[in-house]
Amino acid sequence: MRRRTILAITLAAIAMAAFGTAYAADRTFISIATGGTSGTYYPIGGAIAQAVSKGSSLQATAETGNASVANLNLVANGEIEVAFVQNDSAFWAYNGKLMFKAPQKNLRAIASLYPEHVQIITTRDSAIKSIGDLKGKRVGVGAPGSGVEGDVRAIFQVAGLKYSDMNVDFLDFGATTSRFKDNQIDAGFVVSGYPTASVMDLATTKDISLLNLDTEFLEKLREEHPYFMISSIPGGTYRGIDSDTVTPAVMAILVTNDGVPEDVIYEFTKAMFTNISDVHASHAKGREINIDSALEGLTVPLHPGAVKYYKEVGLKVD
Repeated sequence: MRRRTILAITLAAIAMAAFGTAYAADRTFISIATGGTSGTYYPIGGAIAQAVSKGSSLQATAETGNASVANLNLVANGEIEVAFVQNDSAFWAYNGKLMFKAPQKNLRAIASLYPEHVQIITTRDSAIKSIGDLKGKRVGVGAPGSGVEGDVRAIFQVAGLKYSDMNVDFLDFGATTSRFKDNQIDAGFVVSGYPTASVMDLATTKDISLLNLDTEFLEKLREEHPYFMISSIPGGTYRGIDSDTVTPAVMAILVTNDGVPEDVIYEFTKAMFTNISDVHASHAKGREINIDSALEGLTVPLHPGAVKYYKEVGLKVD
C-alpha cells in the first residue's frame, strides 16, 4: 500500500511538472526596464507586468533600470523588449541628438503614461524669482548626459542662459537634495512625477520653494521643443508650498523596438489597458494612466501592435 502511494505521488509530480513545462511553453516571456527601486517607474512597472501577465499569453517581468537614456539604449540594441522612458529622451534618441550620437530609428512607442514635471528647487528666502536669476548662482543641472540635463539645456537655450553664466554641478536627484541640505547649491533641477520622494524629504528639513515660469516663456519653450507641455504642480504637494507651481512637464512613455512582433505588442497593450484598474491601485501616479491619454506626447512612431489595439477600441491614430 505504501509503495502504491509513493508511486501515485511520483506520477502526480511528473504529470504536474509536464503540465508546468507545457504551460510555460505556451507563454512568451517579455521584460520591462523600469528605474531604481526608490523611483516611480519601478512599482508602476511591476503593476503593469502583473496586469499584462494576468490578461494575455505573455509572462511579463519588471526589471530595475538606469533611467531613460540607458533604457533607450537597451531597447534600441534589442537587449530588452519594453522600457519606461521620458518622451524628451525618446525624441533625442530617435533623432540622434544630445547624448545620442546616432539616430535610433528602430524605436517604437506603446503608450503614453503620465506627466513628469520640471521641478526647479530653491529656498523660500532665495533671491531667485525667475529663470534669469540663476545667473551667478550655484545650480544642480542633473546627472551628466541624463534626461534632466537635456531638459535643462533646452530651458537654458530658450532663456538665453549658458552654463558659464553660473556655477553648475552635475547632480542626480539624491545628490541635489543632499547639496541643498548642506547649503552647497542655490537651485537644483529635478524632473520627475510629483510628489518626488527626495524633494519631500528635503522639504522636511528645509524651507523650500519651487520656481514658477511665466506663460510667455513656457509657450516659447513648447514652440521650440514640442515634447514639453505646460502644466503645474498643485499647492500642498510639498510642505510649505501652498500655491500651484506653473512649470513644464514631459511625459513618461513605454517604448519598444520594431523587431518585437506585432502580436506580442498587441497583446501587451490590450492586457495592460484591460487590467488598468490593477495599475491604478498600485501607486498614485498609476491612476493617471488611461486609454484616453495613451497617445499624448508621443515622440517616436507607434508600434504596429499598439496601433492595432488603439484602432480596435476606437481611438483615432495618426
